[in-house]
Amino acid sequence: MRRFLAAATIGMALLAVAPAARAADPDALWKIVNGLCVPHQQQRGSPAPCALVDLRDGVADGYVVLKDLVGKTQYLVIPTARVTGIEDPQLLRPGAPNYFADAWRERFHTERAAGRKLPRDAISLAINSLYARSQNQLHIHIDCIRRDVRAALRRMQGAIGDNWVPLAEKLAGHRYRAMRVVAGDLDGADPFKLLADRQTGAKAAMGRQTLVVVGAEFADGRPGFILLNTEANLARRERAGGEVLQDHSCAPARE
Repeated sequence: MRRFLAAATIGMALLAVAPAARAADPDALWKIVNGLCVPHQQQRGSPAPCALVDLRDGVADGYVVLKDLVGKTQYLVIPTARVTGIEDPQLLRPGAPNYFADAWRERFHTERAAGRKLPRDAISLAINSLYARSQNQLHIHIDCIRRDVRAALRRMQGAIGDNWVPLAEKLAGHRYRAMRVVAGDLDGADPFKLLADRQTGAKAAMGRQTLVVVGAEFADGRPGFILLNTEANLARRERAGGEVLQDHSCAPARE
């Protein structure tokens, strides 16, 4: 009976992150994190229904990794603190957790689900704007980048520098700005702060922003990242959902 109840609890939690359920309950992710994953880790040493619960820095600065029901390889990194989304001022405070750095370290979950090692520039991290999300708990999507987006970024790589610039080509039909970070990881560069501090007007309108981080190998051989940003414009029916740049089927790239 205990095994049955445990399985039922996990099953209900997973159903809660299905698209229809998430749309109906904008706190579904928070209920899974705060009501199931964290207490299960604390009381039983098991992260279920999450794949991982990291509380090394305490609940206030921790995060979980949760498999999303959409796609075979999509995972979510979610804070264990109550953080609403990209607009939450907690993300910009001094000493705030760098959730994008955490998400990049946890990309192996996507690789394991894909059944293969993925090239650095095939992996992406995305957060949607306030107007393109269904949940009021911050969550970063980890998955493959679309093949056409990957190819376009390779073509435009030489025009992307250390500050935000408009891209010459649309990505998945949308206009984006881009900047690069030259580093093997994101521990020393928080994309939320790079957007707020370096893109004019973004800090005052963070809720309208979407942010996508794509792994990169630059022409000189150095590893790094390409950061992508666009802003919601409801008059133009642009909701700024950066997740549209991801490939939730994670189809093998054709080199």
